[in-house]
Amino acid sequence: MTGVDYGILSPTWAGGQAAELASDTAFVQAMLDTEAAWVRVQAAAGLCPEQEAEAVAAVSQAARYDLSELASKTPDGANALIPLLGMMRAQLAADGAPASAGRSLHRGATSQDIIDTALVLVLRRGILALRENLRTAAQGLAGLALEHRDTVCIARSLTQHALPTTFGYKAAAWLSSLLAAERQLGLVAESLPLQWGGAVGTLASLDQFLADHRAEDRTSAALSSALATELSLHDPQLPWHTNRQPIVQAGSALAGVIAALGTFGADVLTASRPEIAELNEPREAGKGGSSAMPQKQNPVRSVLLRNAAFSAPGLLSTLFTAAGTAVDERPDGGWHAEWPALRELLRLAVGAAEQAAVLAVGLQVNTAALDRNLRLGGDAVLSERLATVLAPVVTGGKPAIQQLVLRSLSDGVSLRELLRAEIPHDQLTDAQLDNLLDPAGYLGSAIRFTDAVLADYTNWKESWQSRN
Repeated sequence: MTGVDYGILSPTWAGGQAAELASDTAFVQAMLDTEAAWVRVQAAAGLCPEQEAEAVAAVSQAARYDLSELASKTPDGANALIPLLGMMRAQLAADGAPASAGRSLHRGATSQDIIDTALVLVLRRGILALRENLRTAAQGLAGLALEHRDTVCIARSLTQHALPTTFGYKAAAWLSSLLAAERQLGLVAESLPLQWGGAVGTLASLDQFLADHRAEDRTSAALSSALATELSLHDPQLPWHTNRQPIVQAGSALAGVIAALGTFGADVLTASRPEIAELNEPREAGKGGSSAMPQKQNPVRSVLLRNAAFSAPGLLSTLFTAAGTAVDERPDGGWHAEWPALRELLRLAVGAAEQAAVLAVGLQVNTAALDRNLRLGGDAVLSERLATVLAPVVTGGKPAIQQLVLRSLSDGVSLRELLRAEIPHDQLTDAQLDNLLDPAGYLGSAIRFTDAVLADYTNWKESWQSRN
């Protein structure tokens, strides 16, 4: 059908969980769920018959509505809820529901209540799937960190060979970033709030209804709390119509996940270049092919992680701009700008996590290439250590050793030979020099840090299991 967003230009999430979780249908269903839950709360409080709640529930199925028609009517009121209410009431009439059901529907609420709450519901459902994929990705990275805890390789700084490290520590760094992002996401997930304030955030209409029907014992505060419970959302005790912190906090958490996964993808892309060849994406049928070059196996999952990382900052900027320019009791345009930006951040995060889960579990590590590339820098990669340890026994101290390193690099002479010629054997034996030039002996706290991340992962995993 024309007009449907299948994600053809958004390969990070196209065809994955995000396509369904954050679709127009999912959002419309979330609005319907909110409206139906509100009538159920009213019925439970004795404010309308149970029959009305059942009637509204029956018409609260997205499949009953022509979403193309709904979309065409959306510009008329600048949001989709206004025409949707008309369509719901028409469906109630067609079903033979009592006329009072149409009045119980949306009672005391405003469009922003339903739309903000629906967005929060979409976020909650999407974050559940996102965190599951992050759990799988974390498991894969933890496995890499443990397996290669002692695998020595070169660390790069500003693209250049720097000092020895371990590949386990590289994987642990990816894992540490992912765990921090997931924890922040968890805090957001636990506090996703109901929006319920009525026309200008005062719930005046609902309070008036309760007063007119002598239902003062059933307060608007109690009804709002009951609705939050019904929808499994946090009850903030007051509306947040122009306090957009829940939105920017959710967007920031999603962007943080995308950034953590983007770093992972970028490192894999660099290391999988044929001239480096330290890493390879898992080979999968139908993945990574080229339309013109049959020999190519493109690292497509890493490319998609990087695509998400490039895309997210602009979307997050939109959320902060909208929050920072919110005015009056309902923002004029900024509120509307949040919807597509927040949804796309959710889509990118869910899609990126799906890609990262497969990549982390199946990543292939070429230890021979790691060793080869480490040796490309020669003894010079230990120059920091040499300058520190040998300064007392070399005339001229550190500057002299630095000159020897530069001479080795420029003249192609072995640094070991230059040092051997400069330092008498009685001050530095061959065995001592060999030890100083062993990359495995200059890892600092890399292994300790790796173990610390793995311990943190174990605690995180146990906490996850206890929650689920």
